[in-house]
Amino acid sequence: MNKRIDNRMDRRMDRARAKPPASILRVCRSLLLCAGMVASASVFAKADLESQVQHVSEQLRCLVCQNQSIADSHAQLAQDLRREARQQLSTGRTEREVIDFMVQRYGDFVLYQPPFDPRTWLLWLGPFALLLAGLSALVVQSRKLEQSLEMENLAIAEES
Repeated sequence: MNKRIDNRMDRRMDRARAKPPASILRVCRSLLLCAGMVASASVFAKADLESQVQHVSEQLRCLVCQNQSIADSHAQLAQDLRREARQQLSTGRTEREVIDFMVQRYGDFVLYQPPFDPRTWLLWLGPFALLLAGLSALVVQSRKLEQSLEMENLAIAEES
Protein backbone atom coordinates (compact mmCIF):
# COMPACT_ATOMS: atom_id res chain seq x y z
CA MET A 1 0.00 0.00 0.00
CA ASN A 2 2.79 2.39 0.87
CA LYS A 3 4.46 1.56 -2.40
CA ARG A 4 1.35 2.53 -4.31
CA ILE A 5 1.11 5.82 -2.50
CA ASP A 6 4.77 6.45 -3.16
CA ASN A 7 4.29 5.67 -6.86
CA ARG A 8 1.33 8.03 -7.07
CA MET A 9 3.31 10.74 -5.33
CA ASP A 10 6.21 10.19 -7.66
CA ARG A 11 3.93 10.49 -10.70
CA ARG A 12 2.41 13.70 -9.36
CA MET A 13 5.85 15.10 -8.70
CA ASP A 14 6.94 14.10 -12.17
CA ARG A 15 3.92 15.87 -13.68
CA ALA A 16 4.64 18.97 -11.61
CA ARG A 17 8.23 18.97 -12.83
CA ALA A 18 7.22 18.35 -16.42
CA LYS A 19 7.39 21.23 -18.87
CA PRO A 20 4.16 23.08 -19.53
CA PRO A 21 2.65 22.55 -22.96
CA ALA A 22 4.23 24.58 -25.76
CA SER A 23 0.98 26.42 -26.44
CA ILE A 24 0.95 27.87 -22.92
CA LEU A 25 4.55 29.00 -23.33
CA ARG A 26 3.72 30.67 -26.65
CA VAL A 27 0.76 32.48 -25.12
CA CYS A 28 2.87 33.69 -22.18
CA ARG A 29 5.64 34.89 -24.52
CA SER A 30 3.10 36.68 -26.71
CA LEU A 31 1.56 38.42 -23.71
CA LEU A 32 4.98 39.52 -22.46
CA LEU A 33 5.93 40.75 -25.92
CA CYS A 34 2.69 42.72 -26.27
CA ALA A 35 3.15 44.25 -22.81
CA GLY A 36 6.68 45.28 -23.75
CA MET A 37 5.54 46.82 -27.03
CA VAL A 38 2.80 48.80 -25.30
CA ALA A 39 5.24 50.04 -22.67
CA SER A 40 7.84 51.08 -25.26
CA ALA A 41 5.20 52.79 -27.41
CA SER A 42 4.07 54.72 -24.37
CA VAL A 43 7.66 55.79 -23.63
CA PHE A 44 8.20 56.90 -27.24
CA ALA A 45 4.89 58.79 -27.31
CA LYS A 46 5.78 60.58 -24.09
CA ALA A 47 9.25 61.47 -25.38
CA ASP A 48 7.71 62.80 -28.61
CA LEU A 49 5.18 64.87 -26.64
CA GLU A 50 7.93 66.33 -24.43
CA SER A 51 9.94 67.19 -27.55
CA GLN A 52 6.96 69.04 -29.00
CA VAL A 53 6.32 70.87 -25.71
CA GLN A 54 9.99 71.92 -25.57
CA HIS A 55 9.88 73.19 -29.17
CA VAL A 56 6.72 75.24 -28.56
CA SER A 57 8.08 76.53 -25.23
CA GLU A 58 11.24 77.81 -26.90
CA GLN A 59 9.18 79.91 -29.33
CA LEU A 60 7.10 81.64 -26.63
CA ARG A 61 8.28 84.53 -24.45
CA CYS A 62 7.67 84.52 -20.71
CA LEU A 63 5.39 87.47 -20.08
CA VAL A 64 6.80 87.90 -16.57
CA CYS A 65 10.54 87.68 -17.36
CA GLN A 66 10.22 89.09 -20.90
CA ASN A 67 13.77 88.14 -21.85
CA GLN A 68 13.38 84.38 -21.42
CA SER A 69 11.39 81.76 -23.19
CA ILE A 70 8.81 79.87 -21.17
CA ALA A 71 11.12 76.85 -21.53
CA ASP A 72 13.84 78.67 -19.55
CA SER A 73 11.69 80.60 -17.10
CA HIS A 74 10.79 79.43 -13.60
CA ALA A 75 7.94 81.93 -13.20
CA GLN A 76 4.54 80.54 -12.26
CA LEU A 77 2.97 81.90 -15.48
CA ALA A 78 5.63 80.13 -17.58
CA GLN A 79 4.88 76.86 -15.81
CA ASP A 80 1.17 77.37 -16.47
CA LEU A 81 1.82 78.09 -20.16
CA ARG A 82 3.99 74.96 -20.49
CA ARG A 83 1.26 72.91 -18.81
CA GLU A 84 -1.35 74.38 -21.18
CA ALA A 85 0.85 73.63 -24.21
CA ARG A 86 1.40 70.04 -23.01
CA GLN A 87 -2.32 69.54 -22.42
CA GLN A 88 -3.26 70.87 -25.87
CA LEU A 89 -0.57 68.86 -27.64
CA SER A 90 -1.66 65.69 -25.84
CA THR A 91 -5.22 66.21 -27.13
CA GLY A 92 -3.91 66.17 -30.71
CA ARG A 93 -3.50 69.85 -31.54
CA THR A 94 -0.52 70.78 -33.70
CA GLU A 95 2.34 73.00 -32.57
CA ARG A 96 1.07 75.77 -34.86
CA GLU A 97 -2.41 75.56 -33.32
CA VAL A 98 -0.99 75.80 -29.80
CA ILE A 99 1.13 78.83 -30.73
CA ASP A 100 -1.86 80.48 -32.44
CA PHE A 101 -3.92 79.88 -29.28
CA MET A 102 -1.24 81.60 -27.15
CA VAL A 103 -1.03 84.54 -29.59
CA GLN A 104 -4.81 84.90 -29.59
CA ARG A 105 -4.83 84.88 -25.80
CA TYR A 106 -1.73 87.04 -25.07
CA GLY A 107 -1.01 88.90 -28.32
CA ASP A 108 2.03 88.95 -30.59
CA PHE A 109 4.27 89.95 -27.69
CA VAL A 110 4.25 86.33 -26.49
CA LEU A 111 6.21 85.34 -29.63
CA TYR A 112 9.98 85.59 -29.61
CA GLN A 113 9.85 86.42 -33.32
CA PRO A 114 6.65 88.38 -33.89
CA PRO A 115 5.47 88.77 -37.50
CA PHE A 116 6.36 91.90 -39.46
CA ASP A 117 2.97 93.52 -40.03
CA PRO A 118 1.43 96.97 -39.38
CA ARG A 119 0.64 96.04 -35.78
CA THR A 120 4.30 95.23 -35.05
CA TRP A 121 6.12 97.85 -37.11
CA LEU A 122 6.96 99.83 -34.01
CA LEU A 123 8.38 96.72 -32.39
CA TRP A 124 10.62 95.98 -35.38
CA LEU A 125 11.46 99.52 -36.48
CA GLY A 126 11.42 101.24 -33.08
CA PRO A 127 15.07 100.53 -32.19
CA PHE A 128 16.24 101.83 -35.58
CA ALA A 129 14.05 104.94 -35.22
CA LEU A 130 15.54 105.62 -31.78
CA LEU A 131 19.06 105.16 -33.14
CA LEU A 132 18.32 107.54 -36.03
CA ALA A 133 16.78 110.10 -33.64
CA GLY A 134 19.84 109.88 -31.37
CA LEU A 135 22.24 110.35 -34.28
CA SER A 136 20.20 113.29 -35.58
CA ALA A 137 20.25 114.94 -32.14
CA LEU A 138 24.02 114.40 -31.98
CA VAL A 139 24.53 116.02 -35.42
CA VAL A 140 22.30 119.01 -34.54
CA GLN A 141 24.05 119.48 -31.21
CA SER A 142 27.53 119.33 -32.81
CA ARG A 143 26.50 121.92 -35.45
CA LYS A 144 25.18 124.25 -32.74
CA LEU A 145 28.44 123.84 -30.83
CA GLU A 146 30.41 124.51 -34.02
CA GLN A 147 28.37 127.67 -34.73
CA SER A 148 28.79 128.96 -31.19
CA LEU A 149 32.56 128.40 -31.40
CA GLU A 150 32.65 130.30 -34.71
CA MET A 151 30.68 133.17 -33.15
CA GLU A 152 33.11 133.32 -30.22
CA ASN A 153 36.06 133.31 -32.61
CA LEU A 154 34.47 136.15 -34.63
CA ALA A 155 33.80 138.13 -31.46
CA ILE A 156 37.38 137.66 -30.29
CA ALA A 157 38.68 138.63 -33.75
CA GLU A 158 36.57 141.83 -33.79
CA GLU A 159 37.82 142.87 -30.37
CA SER A 160 41.41 142.55 -31.43
